[in-house]
Amino acid sequence: MVEGSHLHREIHSQPAVLERLLSTQRKPARDLVLAISSRAINHVLIAARGTSDNAARFAQYVFGAMNGLLVSLATPSLYTFYHRPPRLRDVLVLGISQSGRSPDIIAVLAEARSQGALTATLTNETDSELAGLGDFVIDLCAGEEQAVAATKTYTAELAAISLLSATIAGDPDMVAALERTPTAVSKALSTEDAARQAAARLQKFSHAAVIGRGFNYATAFELAIKLAELTYSPVQAYSSADFLHGPLAVVERGFPVIVVAAAGALRDDLSGLLRTLDERRAEVVCITDEAGLIEPSGGVIRVPQEVPEWLSPLPLIVPGQLLALHLAHLRGLDVDSPRSIKKVTETR
Repeated sequence: MVEGSHLHREIHSQPAVLERLLSTQRKPARDLVLAISSRAINHVLIAARGTSDNAARFAQYVFGAMNGLLVSLATPSLYTFYHRPPRLRDVLVLGISQSGRSPDIIAVLAEARSQGALTATLTNETDSELAGLGDFVIDLCAGEEQAVAATKTYTAELAAISLLSATIAGDPDMVAALERTPTAVSKALSTEDAARQAAARLQKFSHAAVIGRGFNYATAFELAIKLAELTYSPVQAYSSADFLHGPLAVVERGFPVIVVAAAGALRDDLSGLLRTLDERRAEVVCITDEAGLIEPSGGVIRVPQEVPEWLSPLPLIVPGQLLALHLAHLRGLDVDSPRSIKKVTETR
């Protein structure tokens, strides 16, 4: 039974993980923010891979939109193969890794330390080599993750980034909204029946597109990873803008598209995309917290709107996790140990 799997239990443990992180990691976040302020840092370089790289995409939007910071994603090959690292003066170098064991992320942080840059890590393994390279460490507080596909560590990374952003801003409204995220994720878990029904409609797809934009650009990429690793089907993530610049040509009757659409600034943009996809008779499933969007052919997985747009990636990824879980189960696949991948991937 899928309900007895490690993955199912870990998806459902996410509200408790977020509660734990938000109750224990405020001081490490404040200490890091004081160091950022004392050094007058306005540029953040993030090193991450895989699911953590999707958290880094979220950080680009959050630190940019909410804090006015310039955020770049590191290119680890410059450090490990080409040995041509950039100058990192007056930069916060942030390593994000669930395991803290990826050699390429470690190499970026080690170089940053050697150049005297401020370093910090977000990790679930605070005794890891990567954590040892951080001037400051924020613990994801997720506990052991037994399923190969990362779920609770991903939302913990989003929460840690959000905590840093709210602390930098010193905005009590942001803090209050962040405190509602465990409840928002708990309510998002109530979409499991809708996710199961969407999985039944998509059971036979051989390829798909996932589309998001803004803060949920990261959600599209994270959902695409989950679908690919759990169902063994090629899935491509796009922003809605990029999708209209060419990839729209692949859409024909029955082509599966999953659209992640949050209430907020991009509502009209994504509504227009849904109309375009409907005109082309695509098989569309929309994951949304917006009540006013059109009903696409494949249906809506509607999440209660509990948090503002900048925090919506935390609850909106949950139906995607459940969709990938149930789709893999319908195909008779092992949801806890997908083929060909390991819990810890050590890349250079």
